[in-house]
Amino acid sequence: MTITQEPAARPKQAKPWWKRPWVAPLGFVVAVFLVYSLPPYLGLDVTKSRVPPPPGVGWYYPMLVTHIGFASIAMVTCALQIWPWLRQRHPVAHRRIGRIYVFGGVLPAGIAAVVIASAMPIGPVAAVSNVIFALLWLFFTFQGYRAARARRFGDHRRWMIRSFALTMSIITNRIWAVIWGMVLAPQLETTFGGSEAALGFSIAGITTWIGWTLPLLIAEFWLTERGKGRKRVRTPAAN
Repeated sequence: MTITQEPAARPKQAKPWWKRPWVAPLGFVVAVFLVYSLPPYLGLDVTKSRVPPPPGVGWYYPMLVTHIGFASIAMVTCALQIWPWLRQRHPVAHRRIGRIYVFGGVLPAGIAAVVIASAMPIGPVAAVSNVIFALLWLFFTFQGYRAARARRFGDHRRWMIRSFALTMSIITNRIWAVIWGMVLAPQLETTFGGSEAALGFSIAGITTWIGWTLPLLIAEFWLTERGKGRKRVRTPAAN
């Protein structure tokens, strides 16, 4: 008797980039953000810093530049890492870029963020937010890296989606700063008694908290709903 073997299932083909409508816009937004944000710091001229260093804190500006530089690497590599085509067609490149994201991006940028948060001239509310943000950023990324090393790729993906939300939250942070600046500026002479410092601290406090908590909540909602959808698909229909 002749035994015929069924042909092996073909690996899932990656969708073209144009069928992932968020890939190109994300890359464009990251590029525009970096083109706008990086130039003042490329010359290492402290007078061009968008965040003036506090008086008498000599280490602040070098640490700020360190944070900005490595955070930029994190943003670029993160955008590449979530590109489905790269993950599926070039897994070796995906792993190597992932290591750069973790050890050449998030790790040094996150540590620098914790350090400079204690001295940033933006008020205590924003400082607490920045410390919590940086610690969570480091934690999520480390958990994602651990999960990948253990070949728990489902957990790896979930942790890295959280890490992605925090990495890209700096973009929404800038948007919220403009919005809250326009909302609160007319209240300078009333609510804030003419104090520009109080106004600035309020804008920074609201902006820093909303800037990363909202993207993280959206990521958690997406992960939860996606998990529910998969469970419904896998659950057999009742007889």
